Amino acid sequence: MRALISVSDKTGIVELAKELVDLGIEIISTGGTYAKLKSEGVPAMEISDLTGFPECLDGRVKTLHPVVHAGLLAMRSNESHMKQLADLKIDTIDMVVVNLYPFKATILKDGVTRAEAVENIDIGGPTMLRSAAKNYQDFMVVVDPRDYELVLSEMKAAKAEGKAPMASLETKFYLMQKVFMHTSNYDTMIADYLKKQREDYSLPETLTMTFEKVQDMRYGENPHQKAAFYREIGKKQGSLTDAVQLNGKELSFNNINDTNGALELLKEFDEPTVVACKHGNPCGVGSAATIEEAWDKAYEADKVSIFGGIVVINREVTLALAEKMKPIFLEVVVAPSYQKEALELFQTKKNIRILELKDISVPQNEHAYDLKKVNGGLIVQTIDSKLLIEEDLKVVTDRAPSEKEMEDLRFAWKMVKYVKSNGIALAKDKQSIGIGPGQVNRVWATRQSIEHAKELIAENAAEGSVLASDAFFPFDDCVEAAHQAGITAIIQPGGSIRDEDSIKKCNEYGIAMVFTGMRHFRH
Repeated sequence: MRALISVSDKTGIVELAKELVDLGIEIISTGGTYAKLKSEGVPAMEISDLTGFPECLDGRVKTLHPVVHAGLLAMRSNESHMKQLADLKIDTIDMVVVNLYPFKATILKDGVTRAEAVENIDIGGPTMLRSAAKNYQDFMVVVDPRDYELVLSEMKAAKAEGKAPMASLETKFYLMQKVFMHTSNYDTMIADYLKKQREDYSLPETLTMTFEKVQDMRYGENPHQKAAFYREIGKKQGSLTDAVQLNGKELSFNNINDTNGALELLKEFDEPTVVACKHGNPCGVGSAATIEEAWDKAYEADKVSIFGGIVVINREVTLALAEKMKPIFLEVVVAPSYQKEALELFQTKKNIRILELKDISVPQNEHAYDLKKVNGGLIVQTIDSKLLIEEDLKVVTDRAPSEKEMEDLRFAWKMVKYVKSNGIALAKDKQSIGIGPGQVNRVWATRQSIEHAKELIAENAAEGSVLASDAFFPFDDCVEAAHQAGITAIIQPGGSIRDEDSIKKCNEYGIAMVFTGMRHFRH
């Protein structure tokens, strides 16, 4: 029996090769792998001695030869195949241990050039893997060093029973499946990298994506659902996948989903800001001169919903802030850094998940995808990367908002972008006052936000606040509700055929209204 070994990742390869030799298997190898085995005293044949043809073109061609691929693809049970091999004086190969040029490591390097990336596209390796995997019933093809122990144990067990040292058919099929997942992932990385070298790459004719597993989860959105957390391959600053967990249980499916939504809202703010989130919606948002004041605003906005919620913070967590937060039951806290004493205080609560995300304010690439699975398909869009276009802002009422109102309108507009549609957000003094998420009509969302303010802050909390709506007002009923609550200014996209009704009602009540010309549905 013969094994062909050619690996970029040489983890455990010498130990594997020595075990194979002890099992009576002849080793064939290439380039750097051959040199490594020989230096460790492992007997091996160089690939060029097998093919009778030297490696050439800086190693680009070494295993692309009929002697190799006929030995891989010949079906042992096919008499015609075996006769052709005999006539051609070609021997079978029984095992392939191959992993590929480090394309991923190459493209993740700072300053990598396109030429460097292309040079690290493996050609011979995937071809050997696919040939061997296609012939899995006769073959052991190993692409992952973590499988060396499994394969060796079965080979040794077979030999102990007086059989040829071969893994079981079930294991060979498992190895085959793993090969095609590996080569598919590899090709997708290459295609994705090359696609991004073009200026316009956002929505190609065919879409293939690849992700790496970060962790398995105990369950999904509900206990009866299976779940895992995957990350995109590539540099993703400011992403939850890059956060370092400093304390607490592992993140759940819902933790990750909710935290991601909170992070995306936080990225809209430059000044010290705290965002509290529950079930994918912001429940308290505060900005201030200090991060401790920002926390006070976010907490006071909704002391009820923050219980068991997510809190994300865009400044270092001080001991003073940690002392304010510690009495509250929180699921997750994310910040760019923590004072040593603050972290130690949090760590006295063993279940709270404390995450450090140094690049917390770095936004997503505007070409990133937003994906939604539907039955039988996928709907894909680029992320909602814009907030508003300054030159499109238009005051449509007789009264323009004051400088203070405009500041709060911008604050509310950032919030409502991340509220589930139909969504309404009230704000005052850079604090969320009331939020109405996910209603089936806009006036209900408006009323809910006002009731939220009354119940959770104070009876007259909405007075003097401003209102943001994620989409246009189809009727003037929202303006009516806003007036009754004492709201003084409104920001909304505009674009309804009945815009004039809302504008007229605002003018009647002295409410300032600004159109953005841009909506932010979030379904």
